[in-house]
Amino acid sequence: MRDAAPEAPLAVTGRRGNAELLVAIDDTAERHGLHIGMALAQARAMHPALDVVPEDADADAALLEGIADWCLRYTPLVACDAPDGLLLDITGCAHLYRGEHELVADLAQRIDRTGFAFRIAIAGTIGAAWAAAHDGEPNAYANGEERSLLTPLPLGALRLEAPTVAALARVGLKRIGDIIDLPRAPLTARFGTALLRQLDRALGREHEPLNPRLPVAPYVAEQRFHEPIGREEDVLGTVEKLAARLAFALERRGDGARRIELTLFRTDGELRRIAAGTSRPLRDPYDIRALFAERLAALADALDPGFGFDMARLEVAVAEPCPPEQIGIGGAEDTVEIDRQVDKLADRLSARLGAQRVRRLIAQDSHIPEIAAATVPAQMSGQKDLADGWAAFRRHRAEADLPPRPLRLLTRPEPIEAVAEVPDGPPLRFRWRRALHEVIAAEGPERIEGAWWSEPGHASENLARDYFRVEDKAGLRFWLFRAGLYRDLTREDVAQGAIAAPGWFLHGTYA
Repeated sequence: MRDAAPEAPLAVTGRRGNAELLVAIDDTAERHGLHIGMALAQARAMHPALDVVPEDADADAALLEGIADWCLRYTPLVACDAPDGLLLDITGCAHLYRGEHELVADLAQRIDRTGFAFRIAIAGTIGAAWAAAHDGEPNAYANGEERSLLTPLPLGALRLEAPTVAALARVGLKRIGDIIDLPRAPLTARFGTALLRQLDRALGREHEPLNPRLPVAPYVAEQRFHEPIGREEDVLGTVEKLAARLAFALERRGDGARRIELTLFRTDGELRRIAAGTSRPLRDPYDIRALFAERLAALADALDPGFGFDMARLEVAVAEPCPPEQIGIGGAEDTVEIDRQVDKLADRLSARLGAQRVRRLIAQDSHIPEIAAATVPAQMSGQKDLADGWAAFRRHRAEADLPPRPLRLLTRPEPIEAVAEVPDGPPLRFRWRRALHEVIAAEGPERIEGAWWSEPGHASENLARDYFRVEDKAGLRFWLFRAGLYRDLTREDVAQGAIAAPGWFLHGTYA
């Protein structure tokens, strides 16, 4: 039998300046004497069979972020250390895996299944762990072992700039141990402050912050499964169980959830994130389950459990104070219950259709109908203030004995041709969109003066308006107005074009 052909060395190349260099190599290439930073021409001269792949920085960054998301199963504090590293703060998390060594073993086993090469090190500081993983012996080092770990390593293990490492080498300083006990002032004067800052951070003398990719939620509960789950009923049951755990912590601090996120970890490393918002601070596990039932129904097949989920995490991303509600007397509790049911409906619709598609109106400080209200997401905070604004608006119209306005208006008032019996009276007939309407009943007018100093816009907004509710022979009812008053009009103004003649506009229809 013929021997199998030897595996060709593989290298990833990238342009650095004007040269094409090797930026990554596999074990076979390393055994053949190639190294990172070597010119591609030199590498091909040494091994013509070299397999070369051009680098794709964007794809590499996306892959690194995907692996970082997958590592959230171990800790919420995960940061990317571009171009090829990840930093995990496992403080307080190792006991979930019965210790640091077991956590590393689980992480190594899962990464090995994907076919990636890796080096894992644990230390008391970011600098020491980075140095052990890149230039030392990957292992778990206890706090206080940073000096013995770093001493034999090259100065590049401190994450220094290449010119600084070269300058240190020119004066015979090549190992970290060569500078640990040297006087600090001469080192700083000659090589800058970055050298000693990196040394102090690696030794634990100075704190080095870890900037996680994702913000850490104030309330978190998670569940690991002995057997992967994939059914929707199992996912919703897990949500309710985790929500019950969060309810105790929320109640203890007097908070409620306004935004909740569910993260499902698939066995193949993929993640599924589902988020739901609420109209008011929420703690009830059953209500939280109902929200995610709507979200899962909206996702349909997009959940895609694959071979199942082996871990689930429920986070309260946004929390707000939720004091206990006082039960009122004289029917006040009925009003509170109605408001609560309306909020539940808004939450369920928002979960199913999307938060931006379910909106409610808020009153604005204007009498001009087209700008007297604005739409906001139904789950927007401050709903009590919005309700108070509408209550004041309705109370004002009731006290003035004004008729109701249409629920929906045209985007902009549309001009119509109208004939009135007297100049300031209601129309007898009008033509709108080429259709003639004979008026059989009219109610009004309701006069609105435009606030010209603060509400510019349509030409009719700066003129006094007389609104009428009219009904035609077909039983259709319309809301229209005359912009301008004949009493303010003179022949000289019309002749000179200073003031336009009053015109009629249709603003809305009644259902």
